[in-house]
Amino acid sequence: MGETTTNPRHITALGSSYAAGPGIPPQINRFAGRSGNNFAHILASRLGAELTDLTVSGATLNNILSEPQSRPGHTFAPQIAELPQDTDVVLVTGGGNDMGYIGGVTKDALKGTLLGYVLSWIYPVINAEPLTANDVTKRFVEVIDRIREKAPNSRIYLVEYLSLLGLSTKPGTGINLTDEQLRYHQQVAEQLSSVYKLAAEARPGCEVVSVHEKSRDHGLGSKEPWVEGFSFWTVWQGNPFHPNLKGMQVVADMIQEKMQDIQTGSS
Repeated sequence: MGETTTNPRHITALGSSYAAGPGIPPQINRFAGRSGNNFAHILASRLGAELTDLTVSGATLNNILSEPQSRPGHTFAPQIAELPQDTDVVLVTGGGNDMGYIGGVTKDALKGTLLGYVLSWIYPVINAEPLTANDVTKRFVEVIDRIREKAPNSRIYLVEYLSLLGLSTKPGTGINLTDEQLRYHQQVAEQLSSVYKLAAEARPGCEVVSVHEKSRDHGLGSKEPWVEGFSFWTVWQGNPFHPNLKGMQVVADMIQEKMQDIQTGSS
C-alpha cells in the first residue's frame, strides 16, 4: 500500500514546530512559524516533487485531526481537512505538544534564569494537561486512519523528533536544567519515540523515520548540535529547543534514506 519509490509526485507535510521550522529563514508563513527550509521543503526540492506544507508550530494531534488552531493573527483549519487526495507521501511529525515535551523543557528552563523569569510571563509553554503515551498512541493511530481515508494511495512516514537532550547533554550545557529535570524530559522523549513505533505497527503502509535514535550524538552540549539552545536570540526568533538548519537537512537525509530502503526491500 502506498508509494514505495524514491520519486514521489506529491508530498504533504503535517505536524507541529519540529516539522514547520520556526526561526529558520526564510519564514514563508510567519503565522505558522513555517520555514521554506524545513525538512519537507528540502526533501521535495531534492526529489522534484510537489509539496503541500500544512505544518503549524504549536499544533497538537487534534489540530491535525479535527480542531482548528488559533495562532496570533490567523486561525488554521484542521490540517487533514486540507490534505490533497492525490498525495502519495505524507510526512507526519507531532505528539510532542500533546505530551508536554518541548513545552515542559521550556517551562523548566525559564525558571532558572533572570531572563527566563521575565519571559515566563509572556512566553507560551504548556497550555493543557499532558496526555499519557498510551493516549497519544491512540490519537496517532486516528491520524493515520484519517490520512488513509483522505489519501488512500499514500505511504505515511512518521518522522520522529530530533534528539534535544542527547548523550552529551549535561546540566549547564546549553540548557539550564537540574539532573532530575534532565532525566525526566529524556524519559518523555523516549516515550514519544515509542509512540511513533507503536502507531506505525498498528497500521500497514506506515513507516517510522528513526530520527530520535540517529541524532543522539547531536543534542545540546554536543560538538555539532542539530537543535538550538535557550538564549535571548532563540526566544526572539521563536525557536528555543528546536531544530536548526543542519538538523532539518539531516532529517531530510534520513527520510530519503528510508524511502530508498523501502524501494530496495531492506526496510
